[in-house]
Amino acid sequence: MLQPRKTLTNNPNCNLKNFRRLLRTGSSYGKNNGEDDEEEPNIRLYKSRGQHLLTNPRILDSIVRTSEIKPDDTVLEIGPGTGNLTLKLLEVAKKVVAVEVDKRMVEILHKRVTERGLQHRLNVISGDALKTEFPEFNLVVANIPYNISSPLLAKLVFGAKANPFRSATLLLQKEFARRLLAKPGETEYNRLAVNVKLMAEVEFIMDVSKRDFVPCPKVDSSVVKIYPKSKIPDVNLKEWWAFTRTCFSKKNKTLGATFKQKKKLIELMKLSKVEGLCGDGNGKCLGYDNNGDEECTSDMSSELFKGKVISVIESGGFSDKRPSKLSNDELLQLLSLFNEAGIYFHDHKRSSNAYDAACDDLL
Repeated sequence: MLQPRKTLTNNPNCNLKNFRRLLRTGSSYGKNNGEDDEEEPNIRLYKSRGQHLLTNPRILDSIVRTSEIKPDDTVLEIGPGTGNLTLKLLEVAKKVVAVEVDKRMVEILHKRVTERGLQHRLNVISGDALKTEFPEFNLVVANIPYNISSPLLAKLVFGAKANPFRSATLLLQKEFARRLLAKPGETEYNRLAVNVKLMAEVEFIMDVSKRDFVPCPKVDSSVVKIYPKSKIPDVNLKEWWAFTRTCFSKKNKTLGATFKQKKKLIELMKLSKVEGLCGDGNGKCLGYDNNGDEECTSDMSSELFKGKVISVIESGGFSDKRPSKLSNDELLQLLSLFNEAGIYFHDHKRSSNAYDAACDDLL
């Protein structure tokens, strides 16, 4: 029998015996029909690519149960690896769409599924999940590769309107999950939580030890469940992302102090369309003219614009408040006040893909 390469893991606490067992064609749901005598795949796993395979059958079973899969569901799995979770999903779902970028993993996955007689339920897409257009699905169940957690989450959450799904049960790095679950006033509250919770509800399921993976990552993981909201606020998402990026650049600083910074005011001046701030008629107009081209350079306009910004903040009672303690409803209220006054945060001249913008501004 071939022995696993030493590069598989350097941590003696990793359960290599369990890993070797799960790489065989058998599944914990079925009977052992002699698979133990098969030669095991010899594959090198790369931590740099986020290749950490979950090998604990108890955790795998818990993830499947938590997902609440119905017999007629199509499940999207991202990063199936060698198929430990895939095999369990195939036993309860009508169909599984698995997206895997590593062709070595795809080969092993096909082999294991075929030998279980479940190939008719599996659709493997060999490619990058961030660049792949997903087919229709009802649920997402996945051990997300650590190196694509943020952009993939953005693609799922902000793409839910075009490609709706019931829930996403995701295995993430514990620190990332904690940031995702954070509430206003908590130390870990951040722009990630704010932006995701605009579109979805997030529920903590359980923690998972790093010893349940091969190779062992440096940190533990957590399972969370995400439910896309049926109704989302009527807000321009690119404007929202730019606004939250501004607010959370210094999340513990008062909004009054943040919006008095000269650099920030100059940035907003270039993006905004506030009328009547060049009262002397000598300087250029503030922001953009009617054609959206001309910028303002006069000191008088700068001071008038600063006064306008401060007036907006004070009118809503936000001067002494800090972003780290504000709910989404409060942030939406403040953004609305700014926009009503002609003050904007997003560069509307800059064209960008919605997913790219979401990934850039999610964190």
